[in-house]
Amino acid sequence: MRLNDPIVLAGVHCTIDISALSDRTVLVHIAGVDTGELGQRPFAALSELLEAGGPFDLYIDARDARGPSVDVSAQWAGWLRENRARFQYVNMLTRSRFVQLTADFVRRFAELGDCMRIFTDPAAFDTALGISIRG
Repeated sequence: MRLNDPIVLAGVHCTIDISALSDRTVLVHIAGVDTGELGQRPFAALSELLEAGGPFDLYIDARDARGPSVDVSAQWAGWLRENRARFQYVNMLTRSRFVQLTADFVRRFAELGDCMRIFTDPAAFDTALGISIRG
């Protein structure tokens, strides 16, 4: 995977930034309410980044997210389930209880089990991300 400038996908209600931070670490930052207005663009961008190599550590920073729609949660769960062999770990930072419940649904539906770690402490998430970047 080549390191890249962030891929910024912006809609009216939500912005998703996707960055390759190292050859094995990808960060997705979600801000706002993901209503599905970005369609399949986040999945296409991620799939392109993950074409070569693996397994990857995927970090999803949802501290600025106010909760996705049910349909969007199901889309993320389906994509993660289809691509779970590409990931060593999927790590998600949640701020609100609603987003945490959504993350737990995604973990169960995508059958990620212990491969998906849900963080509620930003410092712990940032530390884990830093360790992953340094390899």
